[in-house]
Amino acid sequence: MEEQEIKNVAPLEEFDWDAYEKGDTQQSSSREEQEKAYDNTLNKVNENEVVEGTVIAINKREVIVNIGYKSDGIIPLNEFRYNPDLKVGDTVEVYIENQEDKKGQLILSHKKARQSKSWERVNQALETGEIVKGFVKCRTKGGMIVDVFGIEAFLPGSQIDVKPIRDYDTFVEKTMEFKVVKINQEYRNVVVSHKALIEAELEAQKKEIISHLEKGQILEGTVKNITSYGVFIDLGGVDGLIHITDLSWGRVSDPKQVVELDQKINVVILDFDDEKKRIALGLKQLTPHPWDALDPDLKVGDKVKGKVVVMADYGAFVEIAPGVEGLIHVSEMSWSQHLRSAQDFMKVGDEVEAVILTLDREERKMSLGIKQLKADPWENIEERYPVGSRHTARVRNFTNFGIFVECEEGVDGLIHVSDLSWTKKIKHPSEFTQIGANLDVQVLEIDKENRRLSLGHKQLEENPWNALEGVFAVDTIHRGTITELMDRGAVISLEEGVEGFATPMHLVKEDGTQAAQGEELDFKVIEFNKDAKRIILSHSRIFEDAARSAERAEKKAAAAAKRAEKKAAAKDEPVIENKAAATTLGDIDALAALKQQLEGEK
Repeated sequence: MEEQEIKNVAPLEEFDWDAYEKGDTQQSSSREEQEKAYDNTLNKVNENEVVEGTVIAINKREVIVNIGYKSDGIIPLNEFRYNPDLKVGDTVEVYIENQEDKKGQLILSHKKARQSKSWERVNQALETGEIVKGFVKCRTKGGMIVDVFGIEAFLPGSQIDVKPIRDYDTFVEKTMEFKVVKINQEYRNVVVSHKALIEAELEAQKKEIISHLEKGQILEGTVKNITSYGVFIDLGGVDGLIHITDLSWGRVSDPKQVVELDQKINVVILDFDDEKKRIALGLKQLTPHPWDALDPDLKVGDKVKGKVVVMADYGAFVEIAPGVEGLIHVSEMSWSQHLRSAQDFMKVGDEVEAVILTLDREERKMSLGIKQLKADPWENIEERYPVGSRHTARVRNFTNFGIFVECEEGVDGLIHVSDLSWTKKIKHPSEFTQIGANLDVQVLEIDKENRRLSLGHKQLEENPWNALEGVFAVDTIHRGTITELMDRGAVISLEEGVEGFATPMHLVKEDGTQAAQGEELDFKVIEFNKDAKRIILSHSRIFEDAARSAERAEKKAAAAAKRAEKKAAAKDEPVIENKAAATTLGDIDALAALKQQLEGEK
């Protein structure tokens, strides 16, 4: 074992061994100097003060910030959620809540630092147009709530994007850039906009795009929005509208039947307005017009099939090919002359067959008919409804002068009120029948030009007036009942189902009173007109004629007595005194016998 070299070490002359033994290895003067030098390296901070610090570390929950103090501060990471790009080395504002807690930890808050200056900064952002970052916290009615500088600002739904937003939830818990667009100082309400950031850029893009647009130009676009009146297309920074009528050559009730959201389609520019930035687009114009592709051999009289696409009271529009429609007027739906609503015959969606009535390829118009698929009922009317033939018709309508009936679809006829009954005086047809009832008729006349038949009902029976002429001869007396009393006279019901008429002067009874309605009396026929089917009656004439007969007989007897007196005077024969103050029928008979005796003696 080699001997180690022993060095001589001399002790420090100024070393304080007493202090060393006490545990103080430094001299008192040097310690004070060192403490002073250390304190000079630290920032002086005060509680409730906002200072700037540097991010020195970030983990999943916390951010470590150095503010130049003897210890670093810890801030929860969620206070920086508005700034997802935060990184080590960034300078941030912090609020000193406590210089040293129980654990000796410096307590900082970034949220309170932002809040302390937030109102000042948000007003400054409004004045300068500064772009600020905000954290979308949640949805609310009409928009979103955004955290900007620690202030809850409102982001209207219309200010989120230039495109219509279909799902607001996709923006929740996202950090976005905004512009402060409005501040209510009284209520401290802040409104921000994300749309405003891109509108200026889009405006420049619009001007650039519109400057290169030409009518007839074909562009590719994306379906941005669908409305009831059309479809908005994004042409890459500028929007255009395809009106619903320009989506398809055929009728479109809902644009969603043709396109869908986010679909990429080719469109043609129909028109545009440089000032208002409006662009009218077309989709159907990219395909040939269906009328141009219509079968050239199609002509009037041909039968076609189609689908009812639109209904109106006056007719139905039938699509016989995509974009090619024809109108079936309601008058061409049935041979009947009784016009009804087109809805009575068909409805939208019905598949129908029709005949082409008119065809104008230049005007692109076509009229159709479906009644032409059936034979015209008036074509051989003389064969099916000859004069004198009997039929059953349906009552359709009344007028004051008669009844309109329908013998079959398209064949109408009129029964005049005078042809309803041989014997009854009918004032209005409703007294005789009712609408919808069936009525037996006989054809009296055919008016083919006006498509109308003259019909009769009473002609189904033999004319009773020929036989009644003998029954109701003039001066015959019949029992009758007054059924109707009017100012101009009365209607009297007689036997055989006939009626007569008496004027007021012929309704006076023997005692001078006027006959009343419902009263049964004897009536004398004073006129019978077979052609006019008229019987004129009189009750007064019965006793008036008897009185006149008695008066005539009395006058005749008086004259005979006078002549007899003259003859007796001439022969000096005694005169027979005429004591008849009031001649009776018996007196008349006696006078007649006397006259006969005198003539025999002569």
